[in-house]
Amino acid sequence: MQQRSHGANVVLAVEGEVDMSSAPVLNSALEQALRAHPPVLVVDMSKVEFFGSAGMSVLIAASDAQPNTLRVVPSYAVRRPIEVAALDQLLALFDTVEAALAAGGTPPIG
Repeated sequence: MQQRSHGANVVLAVEGEVDMSSAPVLNSALEQALRAHPPVLVVDMSKVEFFGSAGMSVLIAASDAQPNTLRVVPSYAVRRPIEVAALDQLLALFDTVEAALAAGGTPPIG
């Protein structure tokens, strides 16, 4: 995982698999990033190849903690389970990091 700043905003890039063994690492990275209270935290998951239920739980918890802050850029492997579970109604999904950063104010839901 790599974290970088875009002005006051933060982008957290995640690659590979997000499963039971790696979800705690993602959770720690999200908690650390959210402690700085960025206006926008983009979780770039465009290079994630597997996304399990443990990963969904981590994203939901982060969204619950700061619902207007978290924005997700999913790969197909991430988007599909989120949509099947209807979590795209809760999580703000964007096609690109640039689109997530450019969306002003409260992100769209769904």
